[in-house]
Amino acid sequence: METESEPYVRLSTLRQLHQVVADLNTARSLADTLQTVADGVVAGLNYELACVNLVRPDGDLVVAAFAGSSAAEALITGRVGSRASWDRRLSMGSEWGDLRFIPHTEGWVLMEDDVPQWHTDGPAPRFEDEWHPHDRLYAPMYASGSGRELLGVISVDRPRNGRHPGPWGQEALQMYASQSAIAISNARLRSNMQRALVRLEREQQALRASEESFRQAFEYAPSGMAIAEMGGDQHGRLLRTNDALCRLLGRPASVMRRYSFADLVHPEDIGTLLRTSAEGGRAELRLGRRDGTYVWVSLRNSVVADTADGPRFLLTHVEDIEERKRHELQLAHRASHDALTGLPNSAELRSRLSARLCERPAQAVGAAATAGYDGYGGGGGHAGGYDSARDGGYGSGHDAGHDTGHDAGHDSGYGSAAGYDSVPVYESGPGYDSAYESSYEHEHGFGFEPANGAGPYDHHVHIVAPSTGEVDDGTKGLAVLFCDLDGFKSINDRFGHHTGDAVLIEVARRLTTGVRDGDTVARLGGDEFVVLADGLGAADAADLAVRLRNAIIPPIRVDGRAVRVGASFGIGWAECGMTVEEVLNSADQRMYVEKRSRAKVQRRAG
Repeated sequence: METESEPYVRLSTLRQLHQVVADLNTARSLADTLQTVADGVVAGLNYELACVNLVRPDGDLVVAAFAGSSAAEALITGRVGSRASWDRRLSMGSEWGDLRFIPHTEGWVLMEDDVPQWHTDGPAPRFEDEWHPHDRLYAPMYASGSGRELLGVISVDRPRNGRHPGPWGQEALQMYASQSAIAISNARLRSNMQRALVRLEREQQALRASEESFRQAFEYAPSGMAIAEMGGDQHGRLLRTNDALCRLLGRPASVMRRYSFADLVHPEDIGTLLRTSAEGGRAELRLGRRDGTYVWVSLRNSVVADTADGPRFLLTHVEDIEERKRHELQLAHRASHDALTGLPNSAELRSRLSARLCERPAQAVGAAATAGYDGYGGGGGHAGGYDSARDGGYGSGHDAGHDTGHDAGHDSGYGSAAGYDSVPVYESGPGYDSAYESSYEHEHGFGFEPANGAGPYDHHVHIVAPSTGEVDDGTKGLAVLFCDLDGFKSINDRFGHHTGDAVLIEVARRLTTGVRDGDTVARLGGDEFVVLADGLGAADAADLAVRLRNAIIPPIRVDGRAVRVGASFGIGWAECGMTVEEVLNSADQRMYVEKRSRAKVQRRAG
């Protein structure tokens, strides 16, 4: 009867095995899969108890699912057994293919280890293949592949027929463990994929939120911002600009995308822009507006990447510093100019004069210096002295409002549209000392660095003094005319400082009107003025002094009254090898000589 029913038993077992394996593939999560594995052993393989022990990342095994006894499930689910104890169990007893059977005669030594266990007492076996309550049967689950990585162990207990499983039962349990391993691997893969998808979605949400935050910060920033391309043929081209930058430069965003900052920067500031580092670079320069004017801005750069290995872009923050620059320029102008007349003050006069002098005596220069000076005089337009046909002389051909020391006519980016006609314009740069000097060198033709004696003289034109004898040797030099007003003190005492200040302002205007572009008129202090005029011979300088004196003599009307002042001029000559103080003292002494001689003439005439 048994032999006749064996095929039926196998067929029934296969049907149950097929059903429980099918159930494995319907589980939606790893936890569901593990519980389905345990339930399948009880429902399909005819064991009363089944436990699924899952390998954790640290290698130990945890009771992940239990079926057949709610009391046992509550007691041992979640408990952990060490990997060493499990390796010991899987190396004991009898090996049934991949299964491991430990009879009660050997398993008693395992009663005290740390593997979670559940046993019930029962009678001793009555025959050889009868199941003992302390018998143990384990079905290891290995991952597919050659590595045979252990995923977990199914432990079963108390077969319903009360006997040890035969070859067919062993094969069925082994097949089930193999299919369970596949199901667990798939569940883990799905779980990892789901976690990855959730993580990716969160990252995308965070990225979208970050992009939106950046977009709002970019678009609605109170100061200008721009994104420019880095690398390639379009390096530096503006890809995106915010409203603040468009308003600052007076250009719409669609037009801004046609330009790079190199197209918009002031020509004098292009070097500053090119020297600015892309990463963390800062620069102060001028950018062109649509109306042709320029605005001072501060640029701050940073490099951003679209992705980890994607293209990089240049993010530039543009801050309007026009007001600050205007105040700085005004402060620099006040520091170097007389507050009353607007002329260069004593410090600025000495700075300009020092720029033309070197410590090398003119005698040591010899013929080379003279030749070099002649070349300078011809090239500079001053070699011919004060020729009225050449430059309009000292008459009305000059702009009455021009002040060579005042820099009103020089424009290096601000221009009249910016409202800075009365403020000198400097070259761009963080330091105003060098920038200020460069501006005046450009305007006054003094483009030479003061030498220190032993340095190279390749770019320095040595100046020599013309002969002061009766015969004019044709030498042209830098004339220093020291002017002291005659009769000014009595005006100050009689009419007050208000009238005296008005006289000084008018004298400054007349002196400025009477010189050429490139000459310097400075107020040394009190009623003393100094004129620097380059490219003059002795006769030219004397003629200039007469012209300026005659310009000062006419009455000056102040508050409805006419007042008169005279002027005494002393002519000195700047020469390499002299100090600034020596040059000014020489002209000062000649002025006093001239003043005393004129006083004697007036006394004789009286």
